[in-house]
Amino acid sequence: MVVRPRQFFRDGVAPGDQAPGLVFAIAVALVYQGLGFALAPATIPAIEGGPVVSALVALLVVALFVAPALLHLTAAIQTALLIPLLSRRAGVSETVQVIAYAAAPCAFASLPIPGVRALCAVYGAVLLVVGISEVHQTTVPKAAVAAAVPAGVVFGYAFGGFRALGELAAALALV
Repeated sequence: MVVRPRQFFRDGVAPGDQAPGLVFAIAVALVYQGLGFALAPATIPAIEGGPVVSALVALLVVALFVAPALLHLTAAIQTALLIPLLSRRAGVSETVQVIAYAAAPCAFASLPIPGVRALCAVYGAVLLVVGISEVHQTTVPKAAVAAAVPAGVVFGYAFGGFRALGELAAALALV
């Protein structure tokens, strides 16, 4: 996917099969959240049983509820945004897979380096546009318009891209 994203989305996204994308999205979310907990233990929600049990319960919630819900909600939004732009498009299951696979760089977006976090988010957004363009057989400009809101939700908010870009802008303003 890193070297040839168009080919990856063309060959790696299968019609009618959301499961691989869902499993991939859960894995990315678990790595992201697990790294976040490891690097900033104070962010682990406190419940009975101590920090290890709390982290495991939080990761279980991420895997079973948060990641699948965010993925499918974003895919529904993405599909709704594609309807007025494209008369012919791929199905919802392909859109789910594109969003999931585009999130790959964000597995490392919890690293405490604003430049790395911003790069992960921006690269994820670019992959989303490339994936939408390839899978739904449309131009990059149309894909960018259609993917703007979902990219903002997933890469800007959920994976902290907007916050990282703000931190980078603030740091550059001080220089």
